[in-house]
Amino acid sequence: MSEQGKPAIGVLGAGAWGTALAQMLASDGRDVLIWALERELVEEINTSHTNSLYLPSAMLAPNIRATADLADFTGIDTVLAVTPAQHLGTVLSGMSVAPRDLVLCSKGIEAGTGRLMNHVASAASPDSAIAVLSGPTFAHEVAAGLPTAVTLACGAGEEQWARLAPEIARSTFRPYYSDDVTGAEIGGSIKNVLAIACGVVDGLQLGQNARAALIARGYAEMLRFGAAMGARGETLAGLCGLGDLVLTCSSTSSRNFSLGKALGEGGSAVGLMADRRTVAEGAHTAPVLKQLAQDRSIDMPIVDAVNAILEGAAPAAIVSDLLSRPLKAEQGDSE
Repeated sequence: MSEQGKPAIGVLGAGAWGTALAQMLASDGRDVLIWALERELVEEINTSHTNSLYLPSAMLAPNIRATADLADFTGIDTVLAVTPAQHLGTVLSGMSVAPRDLVLCSKGIEAGTGRLMNHVASAASPDSAIAVLSGPTFAHEVAAGLPTAVTLACGAGEEQWARLAPEIARSTFRPYYSDDVTGAEIGGSIKNVLAIACGVVDGLQLGQNARAALIARGYAEMLRFGAAMGARGETLAGLCGLGDLVLTCSSTSSRNFSLGKALGEGGSAVGLMADRRTVAEGAHTAPVLKQLAQDRSIDMPIVDAVNAILEGAAPAAIVSDLLSRPLKAEQGDSE
C-alpha cells in the first residue's frame, strides 16, 4: 500500500512513455510497479531512481518500483500496458493473473494479423476490461509534470470510466471520457504514419505550407479509414486523433517525425531502424495499414507514399507523385 493507503498501479513497459506514465501516476504518492525487460534497467530504477536508457531527463519518484517478473503484478487491479505494439500480445500472455482493468497505451496495429491493440489484448487477457489511453503526449513533458489532456476510451463504458478516471487523473494530467475504443486506437495508430510523412517533408525542406497541407490531407485519410472501421468522426476530431496528429507531425521530439526527417535527408530506412533504441511504431504500422486500406478499397495516398519511402523509394520522387495526383474537390471525396 502507498502512503495514501491506495493499492499500487502497474505499468507494463519501461520505455520513455511507460516511465513517464509511472512518474505521473506516482506524483500523488501512489505506489507504482513498473515492468522492464532489461534486468539492468530494473536495478537502475530501484537503486538510482533514473532511467538513463529511455528517459534520462527525469529523476524518478521513490515510490516507483521496478521488476522483471510479471508475476509481481498479481493482485494489481489497474495496469497500463505500454509495451511496443508488436510485443503486446506476448507480454500480456506472460501474466499469470489478468488485471481487472487493462489500459492500453501503445499505439499501433499488429503486423501480420491487422488487429488493433484492443483485439490483441482481449485475446491475450480475456478476463480484463479493456480501455485505451491516447492523445498528444510527449513523454518528457508528462514526466516533467507539464499540463496534458488525453482521451480515455473505456470499452466497458461509464462504469469502467468511474473506476479508472480517479486512478489516472492527476493535477496536470486530465483524461476525457469516450466509449469509442476503435476511434481512439485508429487515431493513435495512423498519426504515427502521417508523422513520418511530415518528417520527410521537413527533411526535404519543403516548407511549413507543405507540412500543414499534409496534416490536413492526412487527417482526411484518417477520417476515411476510421469511418470504414466503425470509428466515430467526433472521436478522431478530438485529442486522440487531430490533437495527437498536430503534435506528432510538428516536432523532432516525435520518434516518427524524426525518422521521417532522417529519411528525407537521405537516410535509409533499414539503417535508421537498426540504429534506434526506441521504436518508431509508424514504420511497423504503415505496411499493415496500407494492406487494410487496400482490402477495404480506402484511398490513402499519403500512407502509400510512406510505405514506398520505407521500402527504399526516393522521397523527392514520391512527393512529386503526390503533387501530380488528379485535381478534385476537397470535401466529400471518396478517393
